Amino acid sequence: MNVILTFFTITIKNMNKKCMPSQFFSISIFIASLIFSFESYSQKKTEQYQFTVNLNNTSDDKLTIELVPPKIKEKTIIYNIPKIVPGTYSISDFGRFVTEFTVTDKKGKELEVKHLDDNRWEITNPKKAAKISYRVDDTWDTNKDNIIFEPAGTNIEKDTNYVINTHGFFGYFDGYKTNDYHLTFNKEEGFYGSTSLISTASDAVKDIFIVDDYMDLADAPIMYNIPDTTILNMGDAEVLVSVYSPNKTITSEYVGENINEILQAQRKYLGGTLPIKKYAFIIYLSDKPSLSGMLGALEHSYSSMYYLPEIAPQYITQSIRDIAAHEFFHIVTPLSIHSEEIQDFDYINPKMSEHLWLYEGVTEYSAGHMQVMYELISLEEYLDVIRSKMLQASTYIDDLPFTEMSKKVLDEYEDQYGNVYEKGALIGLCLDLTFRDLSEGEYGLRDLMVGLSDKYGKENPFKDEELFDQIASISGYPEIRTFFSKYVEGTEPLPIKEVFEKAGVDYQKETTVKEITMGNIIKGLILDNDSNIVISDVSEIDDFGVKMGYKEGDIIRKVNGDTITLENVVQIIGGIRKNAAEGDTLSIVVERSLEDDKTEQVELKAEMGYNERKEYHIFQPVANMTERQRKILKSWLVPKEE
Repeated sequence: MNVILTFFTITIKNMNKKCMPSQFFSISIFIASLIFSFESYSQKKTEQYQFTVNLNNTSDDKLTIELVPPKIKEKTIIYNIPKIVPGTYSISDFGRFVTEFTVTDKKGKELEVKHLDDNRWEITNPKKAAKISYRVDDTWDTNKDNIIFEPAGTNIEKDTNYVINTHGFFGYFDGYKTNDYHLTFNKEEGFYGSTSLISTASDAVKDIFIVDDYMDLADAPIMYNIPDTTILNMGDAEVLVSVYSPNKTITSEYVGENINEILQAQRKYLGGTLPIKKYAFIIYLSDKPSLSGMLGALEHSYSSMYYLPEIAPQYITQSIRDIAAHEFFHIVTPLSIHSEEIQDFDYINPKMSEHLWLYEGVTEYSAGHMQVMYELISLEEYLDVIRSKMLQASTYIDDLPFTEMSKKVLDEYEDQYGNVYEKGALIGLCLDLTFRDLSEGEYGLRDLMVGLSDKYGKENPFKDEELFDQIASISGYPEIRTFFSKYVEGTEPLPIKEVFEKAGVDYQKETTVKEITMGNIIKGLILDNDSNIVISDVSEIDDFGVKMGYKEGDIIRKVNGDTITLENVVQIIGGIRKNAAEGDTLSIVVERSLEDDKTEQVELKAEMGYNERKEYHIFQPVANMTERQRKILKSWLVPKEE
């Protein structure tokens, strides 16, 4: 607005010096347009949510949020803070962390407010509301029940770090969810706000963002701290990598170097171009235990928020790569392909879509398939990933229709949600290989996703109940509708053996193997907060493990005289399992807890022998592959020529 007024003044001065009648006419029209522009701007301003957050005014891990509300016509109005946000599939009740909610008129007089429940405030006579103010506590160190998964939560560390998951700080009025949001952040000099949002104004101590509606706002986290950022160029897209590492253990440059090839491969996997202009990886590395007990990330349309342990880079690199691959694929689903339930998400009384197999399952499958297709991992490594997912999927209800689980994931089937990353990915795998079989290698799941993106896109959601029929139509393979009827809507087990056989891979559900045993402790090993290798579970140790005398909580210090460290544990234990012979003596020194917080070192010792055990989900090439099998296998593993 300042630019327009300055230009107006200059125009008048020039006119007074010298002007012809025709110039008077053109200038008078220009003056009228300026008045109209000013009036339009003023009207627009009254329709905006105008939020101000002063990061310098932090106390007791709380921030004050101030709002000049948009012009409201109703006699009463409800202000909402989300109960749930997309991508979490669990009730969070972010309003629990809001206190001191007050509404005042122009004279500073408080208006009547009723706190209806955790997430809603009813304001009487909101036409008079000049300012709304409330305090927000962070979720990362709360003593409240129902701990929120950190990547979806909020962090307020004075003078250090602020994780602004916007849905935890800002709300909306009923009926006003599509109004513009004007956000002003006052910050410390030197702080930077990492986000996918593009600021409309920014200087050393202030940032301003204008966002089209609440859906876009809640979809865009911001992290403020002294910046450590790296920019990656992905064709026409710009990718921001922002890392907060309290002890400077990992840098954004290191992360950028390690995910760059993943992102480049994803760009090729998606056809060479990306449906975005800017994307942000916002990564918080913690040197403290997670309050929720979980680590990971939360996806957004144009960014992803990470909460991961701050450990040596070599131990977390592959995890970051795998998670980044999954989260980045969400630019397809739900950004370009989503249902009506997601398009106009109800943050208070959500209606869940039945297509978690698509949003999370296909995303998880694509993240792994892309890596093997572009040779970032070997086929053997990828089949181990598939095997692991099959083992994990067996811990969930197998005959529960996936569509039903999706619709009821917030309540009845809340404990089944984790299966979206296991069986959901296997659904994507089976669907991909089925398409390749039907098309003799000419059409796959990637092609379907392109077709769905072309038909729908960001602004055109699909109807939940129509998607399977649309897939049959868009793909050109109407028989694929039977696949969904049997394995996604229905209760039949996935046809793993059949689809792999089409690609020349033999699958056995189980077999018996004979091997030298260390006691079957491998699955029970964990890494504690001090980077010790701990035997956390002895429930599945075998007879040799009983003979050794392992106990839960034992910290492994030495194996056959070699001191165990994070750097060598895999090599040493792997070498014993590979090279040991029957009759060899295994010696393991453990540190064992005693009473009064004391410990002692105990040597566990016994002669090794063979042990028979069941091995599940075995994959190997078929003996004599047919030409058709070779063709389908190649189409599955080798990128099309570009």
